Amino acid sequence: MKKVVLKRKISTRIANGHPWIFSNEINLMDDELLPGDIASVEAYDGSFIGKGYVNAMSRIPVRLLTRKKSEEINAAFFLQKIKEAWEYRKKIGYTENCRLVFGEADGLPQLIIDKFNDYFVIQTLALGIDKWKNDIVDVLNQLFTPKGIFERNDVPIRELEGMEQKKGFLSTPFDTKIPITENGLKFIVDIEKGQKTGYFLDQQDNRRAIKHIVKDADVLGAFCYTGTFEIHAAAYGAKSVLGLDISENAVEQARENARLNHLDNISFQAINAFDALKQWSKEEKRWDVVMLDPPSFTKTRENIQNALSGYKEINLRGMKLLKPGGFLVTSSCTNLISPELFYQTIEMAARDTKRTLKQVVYQAQSPDHPIIRGWENTNYLKFLIVQVL
Repeated sequence: MKKVVLKRKISTRIANGHPWIFSNEINLMDDELLPGDIASVEAYDGSFIGKGYVNAMSRIPVRLLTRKKSEEINAAFFLQKIKEAWEYRKKIGYTENCRLVFGEADGLPQLIIDKFNDYFVIQTLALGIDKWKNDIVDVLNQLFTPKGIFERNDVPIRELEGMEQKKGFLSTPFDTKIPITENGLKFIVDIEKGQKTGYFLDQQDNRRAIKHIVKDADVLGAFCYTGTFEIHAAAYGAKSVLGLDISENAVEQARENARLNHLDNISFQAINAFDALKQWSKEEKRWDVVMLDPPSFTKTRENIQNALSGYKEINLRGMKLLKPGGFLVTSSCTNLISPELFYQTIEMAARDTKRTLKQVVYQAQSPDHPIIRGWENTNYLKFLIVQVL
């Protein structure tokens, strides 16, 4: 087998099992290796480390698939890995709607598979995994006999791997607006036009966590997207709920989701949430609960400080809109910001507003997006509820 040999000094990250190998850790790579090929990876002394796919033009030239020397990378390998991922989800109770494969955390780097009842959405975000896409589709057909499979590879990261952005059917065409049920509520998932794979499954447990604090409360939700947090709040007995999002399409979908659940204590506005939070705090408007669920503020380490400033600013504005004793529900999906750093940022905002925080809940994504300790890309979501005194 063609091989990659690492330098004498490599990071403890590799020794501790992380599948990423960066170019500055590679001593030599066989000239015959083509982008996407499978290679054996060896330490400087010739000892076996693992097997993975390579792409010299990628910022991560090697991603390991196995640490077992005897294991072959073939269609049967992908069948077994996806079977294992599915068994894990079944064991922890995530079967109807779940992230079936969460990339590195499931031993399949850069592969995302989301399951929405009988429909599947796939992302193959690196060339090495994209080459196995047809085999992965075959596995899904074999294990699930799905009603439909859709590819959402319209993401810029693919261009860094030398691939084009694309999306479309990997099965017979079907209606791409999929009805799902979450926590007893109904939602429409637009897997063709929605963000990411169409729906944020990682917050499904966190949406349930607001149940008691929103009872009989006036609730404001900023960056609401299709209104999932807001609809949970309305269904859990809020007095009134207002959701804000800059996207007209997202707001219209949120209104449709509210109608599906026969809720009349909720409304949505297509508006820039940053501007609204700032203006309404000046106008001294107040709510019992403010929920903030913004998109990621940075994908690069160079912009971490700007991201932290952004999180501090929106949470400061959110606190100013709260009545004394009200509750702030806030999230960050920026994996480059650690849970500790995110909490410190919220605390800084509280000090600037001269408010005291009482922690109610601090947790991560739902466990169908498993976390491997020490792998920051798997421990990405921070979800916090605090009472603001």
